[in-house]
Amino acid sequence: MKYADGLWLNKPGYGVNYATQIYEVTADEKSINVLATNQWIGNRGMTLGGPVLEITFTSTLKNTIKVTVDHFKGRVTKAPSFELYEDADFKPVITEKDDAFELVSGKTKVVVPKGGAWDIKYYYDGRLLTKQGWRTTSYILEEQWKTNERMADDEMKPFFAHDDTAENGVMREMMNISVGESIYGFGEKFSTFVKNGQTVDVWNNDGGTSSEQSYKSIPFYVSSNSYGLFVNHPEKVNFEVASETVSKVAFSVQGEHLEYFVIGGANIAEVLSTYTDLTGKPALTPAYTFGLWLTTSFTTNYDEETVTSFIDGMAERDIPLEVFHFDCFWMKEFNWCDFTWDKRMFPDPKAMLQRLKAKGLEICVWINSYIAQRSTMFDEGVKGGYFLKTTDGSVWQGDMWQPGMAIVDFTNPAAREWYKSKLRALCEMGVNAFKTDFGERIPTKGVVYYDGSDPYKMHNYYTYLYNKTVHEVLEEYYGKDKACLFARSATVGGQKFPVHWGGDCFSNYESMWETLRGGLSLCMSGFGYFSHDISGFEAQGTPDLYKRWCAFGLMSSHSRLHGNSSYRVPWNFDEESCDVLRHWTKLKGRLMPYLWTQAHKTHETGIPMMRAMVVDYTDDPACRNLDRQYMLGDNLLVAPVFNEEGTAQYYVPEGKWTDIQTGKVFDGGKWYTTKHDYFSMPVLAKPNSIIVYGDFKRAFEYDYAENAEVVIYQLEDGKTAETVVYDTESNKLLTLKATRSGDVIKVTAEGTAKNFKVRSAEGLSIEM
Repeated sequence: MKYADGLWLNKPGYGVNYATQIYEVTADEKSINVLATNQWIGNRGMTLGGPVLEITFTSTLKNTIKVTVDHFKGRVTKAPSFELYEDADFKPVITEKDDAFELVSGKTKVVVPKGGAWDIKYYYDGRLLTKQGWRTTSYILEEQWKTNERMADDEMKPFFAHDDTAENGVMREMMNISVGESIYGFGEKFSTFVKNGQTVDVWNNDGGTSSEQSYKSIPFYVSSNSYGLFVNHPEKVNFEVASETVSKVAFSVQGEHLEYFVIGGANIAEVLSTYTDLTGKPALTPAYTFGLWLTTSFTTNYDEETVTSFIDGMAERDIPLEVFHFDCFWMKEFNWCDFTWDKRMFPDPKAMLQRLKAKGLEICVWINSYIAQRSTMFDEGVKGGYFLKTTDGSVWQGDMWQPGMAIVDFTNPAAREWYKSKLRALCEMGVNAFKTDFGERIPTKGVVYYDGSDPYKMHNYYTYLYNKTVHEVLEEYYGKDKACLFARSATVGGQKFPVHWGGDCFSNYESMWETLRGGLSLCMSGFGYFSHDISGFEAQGTPDLYKRWCAFGLMSSHSRLHGNSSYRVPWNFDEESCDVLRHWTKLKGRLMPYLWTQAHKTHETGIPMMRAMVVDYTDDPACRNLDRQYMLGDNLLVAPVFNEEGTAQYYVPEGKWTDIQTGKVFDGGKWYTTKHDYFSMPVLAKPNSIIVYGDFKRAFEYDYAENAEVVIYQLEDGKTAETVVYDTESNKLLTLKATRSGDVIKVTAEGTAKNFKVRSAEGLSIEM
């Protein structure tokens, strides 16, 4: 929210109390504490009233500075809180200088003056990251009185105390934006990729991909100056990104307390790695999940015969398929969710699933946490007390989505176990994965949670408990290495329960682009993987769009064909679509040794598989705004085609990059415009890289080292490239190292070598 009226004034009705004077500073072995007054103290009489702010700087994790700002510290703090991985024993280095205290965590440092004007600076390895100063840190009240009238104490309460009914206390912070600095992240945001100039509300909504709303809202941003800022509040956080004060990122929360972390790094990748140290690493999704997913679509009519015709049709056209997904209408209409197959369409679901699994498929089914009144689970939930309640003890109900629906209260351990029992029954039937839809439309007024959680804080946090509950079922049943969701909503920490897809998009090129922007922003926010509805969800696009989106979809970390009112099988578009889908699916299958290695890195480091160019090329100014191309892992640049003309416009960083399909070499540091048929788009191998191609047949889980082809791309003289090949049990099979000397590349291999071949893309001699 904006509180300023230009540079000098505030909007009428708001009293803004800035941290103006550093009045007192104390330090111990773990923290620096500042008492900041809202005015310059000229005499002792000026200390009789407030407000004053207490600001504490500490560190609970290497390369992070934790900042807490308090007005009133005595208020009750209600659940929930984000699950963070802080180290209570971590000790930063605190040094007292002549005029300031310094707190150092790793290479990240905050400098706090001992007195004078409010002036805080953050550094990484001696490089200034950001700072605070005049009129930045503040406590804001909505003024409900007139200063020229004498009032009783109770009438002045809105000024001196926070009122729960008025909710008029706001904590706000501002961080400096330096010249040329770009801001990214905030979760899955479909707006312009660089967030400068935008107002961002961290508040989950079911708004599709074509608005400022988001299914996955994360109070975290990263800067092109290689630092991140995480606001540790599950409730609504408002960001004004160079939109109110154009040289600042402002962020605000309701209440008397604000907590945030400043995270330093040598580059954006390091910042993301540290952020996921704090909030959780993405899980390693099973290898099969990287293959092609096909769904029934949403409102279509289908039964076992229809489903089988799709699966057999893909097999007849030699299009490898890994997962078949049953969307909503596997259950009877008006009964969602009862987790019971519609017997009119599926009279023997267990036998049907066995028949499908015999074809080499994994099975996913749609679920959500809303229970319709006609569901067989509704009365069970009411009796057990498993639903969200109103203040009078009634079950909260609504008609939006399912008539009379209730919402499962995941703060209740018994409700979680009840919900899990229903999902376990589906696993026993043969279901391998769940699409956890919805979780955004969570009421905040007049509702009561089992554990007394604050409904306002639970609005965003609900999805964390929902997805965690479902993920735990899959971990318990199949093991941690085999658990996979297909989730729409998320908050901080949701990256631990992948995969996430982009939600409801239209079937046009504009929506294809906004889908990519949303994915890049999400992966700037701690999430490791990203998927989307190939060819768009709403309506049905042209065969041209379908074929272009197939290329984009298969060169994403996870790939799913899904739509609303029509089937997304390729022959519904044209026969060439079958050829195109086959081509890109098989290319992805051949790339599985490379992709599986990259997935391991994402799981271990938190650096996303599918990421904006600026993550890898933070110091290249040309990469800062790029949102029509991305890196797929460390070594592949992908630039989808976003138009009917078949042209791709993209930037290639320094070095010599090689098109992995044509072998054409592109000199870096340049922009290119190239024309493509449906079987090509820019997929360029990074110089000084090794990519391992597997002997792919149909299944995405196979022996990645058996008969593999190892290709070394543009290895420069004197340079070394390395890679690792894993098997599907996540064991290292093979470690490869290549070093060039003159026109000869010497390759060493450690581990299990299985008839693999090595070649140089340039045709240089290979010495083993």
